[in-house]
Amino acid sequence: MDKRMLKQKDSGQLIVISAPSGAGKGTVISKLLERDNKNRWLSVSATSRLPRVGEKEGINYYYLKESDFKKKIDEGYFLEYTNYAGNFYGTPKEYIREKLEHGIDVILEIEIEGAANIKKLVPEAIFIFIMPPSLKTLVKRLKKRGTESNDKIIKRFHEAYKEINEVTKYNYVVVNDEIEETVDKVEAILKAEKCRVDRIEEVYLDTKEEEIHELLMEDEETFDNSGIGDKI
Repeated sequence: MDKRMLKQKDSGQLIVISAPSGAGKGTVISKLLERDNKNRWLSVSATSRLPRVGEKEGINYYYLKESDFKKKIDEGYFLEYTNYAGNFYGTPKEYIREKLEHGIDVILEIEIEGAANIKKLVPEAIFIFIMPPSLKTLVKRLKKRGTESNDKIIKRFHEAYKEINEVTKYNYVVVNDEIEETVDKVEAILKAEKCRVDRIEEVYLDTKEEEIHELLMEDEETFDNSGIGDKI
């Protein structure tokens, strides 16, 4: 039986997904995990903000008091951290390397500044920016949450406006209009990244070039009827 010609790296991919608040990155990630929860793992971030309605400890975030968050910064607990809209967000180091080494793709749901920090540490990671269809749609989604005051929504809108101007620092941008189509596009990106040349560890050519040449020349009928001989 012929061997596969290519041996690819079997390590997982580090996938960074960012978006303005209200663009729907959380929903996109949930759908990605629904489609494949064996080979994908969401690294749960820590935050100093209070949980929103429906959010759960250890699933959406690890919720810490600001003093505890700062203590963990000093202890070197985070791969990266940032202060966004008045709250701290950070990526715990624990488990990430282990998952990647076992061939599991790790998704990081982080803000713009955090993504920039990851890019310095792991430039080969995949950086995807989820864009809202329009700023008006973004405002509607923020209001629909019903979890924040008008002043908070205005602050998040201004943050979003600045963040969208950072999109060129990412590898890919996907507009989140129809959720299933958005997830399809992100999945296509991840599949394409698996085929990158820099993921090749070794190329196997287990048959000598001379042997292949002899086999081709022995099959004169095929060679002659192909018309190739006339063009050489």
